[in-house]
Amino acid sequence: MIDLADIIQNLSESRPIFHSEADFQHALAWEIHTQIQNCEIRLEYKPQHIMQRFYVDIWCSKKDCITAIELKYKTRRLYTNVKGETFHLLSQSAQDIGRYDFLNDIQRLEEIVLKSRNVVGYAIFLTNDSAYWSYPRKNHPVDADFRIHQDREFTGNLNWDSNTSAGTKRDREETIQIKNTYNLTWRNYSEPSLESYGKFRYLSVKIES
Repeated sequence: MIDLADIIQNLSESRPIFHSEADFQHALAWEIHTQIQNCEIRLEYKPQHIMQRFYVDIWCSKKDCITAIELKYKTRRLYTNVKGETFHLLSQSAQDIGRYDFLNDIQRLEEIVLKSRNVVGYAIFLTNDSAYWSYPRKNHPVDADFRIHQDREFTGNLNWDSNTSAGTKRDREETIQIKNTYNLTWRNYSEPSLESYGKFRYLSVKIES
């Protein structure tokens, strides 16, 4: 089984910031390849026994143990230079959609783990947007079920509030069904800039049968 905590810690030292989610995906896959011997890695892999059109970001096979990893990289505007390389991150709004998609990753990883042998899943969310790890400012946000702030615990059926606009939940109307119970812990990843949104934190959720 891959110890992602150590791998992410090492990655944060060499790559404290990424240009895009694809950049993050490639860098993490390469870090796993570097640290774990005899580990076969595939990107955008479709498990053969899953009928839906679902591709796993990183699929790691080592002997009889498989690790399936789904990634999210959400950013706020940040312009900085790290080790001579310029990074110009744009603001990605719609945090409610970002939360829904992350929890949907967990739901799909649960399905893969349930239908597979010797598979462990990880859903990883990396961001410099504190709105994701902070407690809601509103008492009853429309995406209350999908919140992923520090110490949030969730399980069961997760839905949009009845007052959610059709535009907000377009193509995401389905109920998310979570079988296990998860308690969320955010960890510091890096701080490549002292400017606003210069601090990155990540969430790692382990999915087991």
